[in-house]
Amino acid sequence: MKILVAVKRVVDHNVRIRVRPDGSGVETNGVRMSMNPFCKHAVEAAVQLAEAGQAEEIVVVSIGPKPATDVILTALAMGAHRGILVETDAELETLAIAKLLAKIVAEENPGLVLLGKQAVDDDSNHVGQMLAALTGRPQATFASEIKVTGTGLEVTREVDSGRQTLSLPLPAVVTADLRLNTPRNAALPQVMKARSKPLVTRSAADFGVDLAPRLTVEKISPPLERMAGKTVGSVAELAAFIAGDVSQMEAL
Repeated sequence: MKILVAVKRVVDHNVRIRVRPDGSGVETNGVRMSMNPFCKHAVEAAVQLAEAGQAEEIVVVSIGPKPATDVILTALAMGAHRGILVETDAELETLAIAKLLAKIVAEENPGLVLLGKQAVDDDSNHVGQMLAALTGRPQATFASEIKVTGTGLEVTREVDSGRQTLSLPLPAVVTADLRLNTPRNAALPQVMKARSKPLVTRSAADFGVDLAPRLTVEKISPPLERMAGKTVGSVAELAAFIAGDVSQMEAL
């Protein structure tokens, strides 16, 4: 089985997000970038399946600017076999990304497509579901466990009421939750070997997909700063403080 894993380059989750002074978006210049955490769990799932003898090849694809090769190299160091960068400097919407991935799926014909359930920058949680619809493949989202069976997959997924287990045939699309596994940290030898693995760069314009945005972002602003807390000396003082806040809210 061939596995295709889609990964996204985002602002590192340990970095404090800053909005550009003009409110046009999030500042990314000079900011540390890394692989989206959910995508890392998807890569780890693919590598574990390959190590168990249930996959022969892992292809990693990312869509973004030239520097996005760094997240592909991270995936290759983790154990993926080859990478594809669909290069574009445009900030693409989720439908355009899903359409580009659908083109890659049509070319590569993987038995399984793995993605992170969402990206930590826009939190859209769209691409996996859109890709499944565009390719006509069954899907299982928010996966916390993946098992290959004789006829397909058995996927345990996180839902509001607990866990749900689905059986679905291959080929399929699965999106990874954080509980799926613990991603490995690639050692230096694996990082060095990753640079010798195949990595192809292709232009997004070559796929014949309409990449024009359908939404207009008028302004982005940071959330209000959280008010400082206050230490009280007794329950009575706490009750008085709460009562005062309630009165102010009612006055508004």
